[in-house]
Amino acid sequence: MPPQDQLYPPSTREMAEERKRLAPGPAQAFRAFSQSVFAEGALPTSTKQLIAVAVAHVTQCPYCIRGHTNAALQHGATAEQIMEAIWVAAEMRAGAAYAHSALALDTIAHVQGEASERS
Repeated sequence: MPPQDQLYPPSTREMAEERKRLAPGPAQAFRAFSQSVFAEGALPTSTKQLIAVAVAHVTQCPYCIRGHTNAALQHGATAEQIMEAIWVAAEMRAGAAYAHSALALDTIAHVQGEASERS
């Protein structure tokens, strides 16, 4: 498949440099923000990276999935911990879909209520 036909082109050093060249201020600010967020704190970096792996699966960002999975491994997370974090993300995504069914049920009740009032 030619590179321009790929849905997600590979992330390269050249691409990162182009981002920095086009918007150096925001790029620098984002890098500082990211370093601050993932620094050791009340949560260890490995835990923060596991959270990031889970969130990356919910947001479905392939670059984030690869990058944060690698970072989690580099900070001592195990394959089992990573997979468990992914399952937590899957449950939360499914749970949110189920919980939001309340909106559909409320709409159904409202529309059916209006329809029966007109009859």
